[in-house]
Amino acid sequence: MASGAAVLEIDGIDVSVSNPDKIFFDQLGLTKMDLVSYYLSVMPGVLRGCGDRPTLLKRYPNGAGGDFFYQKRVPPSRPEWIDTATVTFPSGRTADFLLPTGGAHVIWAINLGCIDLNPWPVRSADLDHPDEMRLDLDPTPGVPWSDVRRVALLVKEMLEEHGLIGFPKTSGKRGMHINVRIEPRWGFKEVRRAALGLARAIEEREPKATTAWWKEERHGVFIDYNQNARDRTVASAYSVRPSSDGRVSTPLRWEEVARVDPAKHTITTVPRRFKKRGDPTEEIDRKAGRIDSLLELADSQEEKGAADAPWPPHHPKQKGEPPRRRPSQNPRTPAKKGARRGSKGEQTD
Repeated sequence: MASGAAVLEIDGIDVSVSNPDKIFFDQLGLTKMDLVSYYLSVMPGVLRGCGDRPTLLKRYPNGAGGDFFYQKRVPPSRPEWIDTATVTFPSGRTADFLLPTGGAHVIWAINLGCIDLNPWPVRSADLDHPDEMRLDLDPTPGVPWSDVRRVALLVKEMLEEHGLIGFPKTSGKRGMHINVRIEPRWGFKEVRRAALGLARAIEEREPKATTAWWKEERHGVFIDYNQNARDRTVASAYSVRPSSDGRVSTPLRWEEVARVDPAKHTITTVPRRFKKRGDPTEEIDRKAGRIDSLLELADSQEEKGAADAPWPPHHPKQKGEPPRRRPSQNPRTPAKKGARRGSKGEQTD
């Protein structure tokens, strides 16, 4: 049953938590205050993932089992201490996003019903040049978890071939994320192009990997290069996901990847892990690299005839981009009988 408000002092700031006893995870019997307590217990790692980054508010006012909605603009009734950053969307419109600069900002977002945190890959000092390239490994239906781990280890190997260091984490759902800290020298289009070049090289080497944007063409593990396009977000490190078992997008050490079971990393187990083993992303900000080599890889692929790949639907049509229609809608390349139709936008997590 919901009750009144609790007030927490976080970094010298009073943060109100309304209805702290409201159940947010039915099967676990965990409340909004339990979710708040989780984030407080791993806050250094949380801020390493989303700190100083414009963050989309994805709100679940009735908990993980209820409906959710996206709120891009921070409510005008926010406390005066809330920091914001003005981001520009592909359309050219702008919005003031939440800018978490401390634990109080995170807990304020959780109180609004945010369960996971979804930041842009940029910092407030330069909102147009990402300092993080993201590789999102999303398995198609029926693909075993072992294939995700296999592709992740190949991503590590190929990143190292190009002088880059990846930091893996479970997605908190069916996939895995690999974040790569980079110098903020390149725009979104260039970072996306570098990620696409890498993904295509992995696809050539590993039959279980694919870069096919349309779901009806996918197989194995999809490497979502479009997570590097402007205005795309993924759940950040230590985000609790809105699942019945309260899984957490948990940073890993590479030696853990080959045997990791994502079901073991939850809102109840990760705080103990964090306290005992520390944060595998602790060094990430000291490992920034350059993407020159990946851009050269993309150059060589294009010289051999590779065209641009499809962009997210809310982006303006790009030069060299293929038609924005499912292959089954193209009369020249009809889909095979029984092929599954993808949904508009082909959004993944």
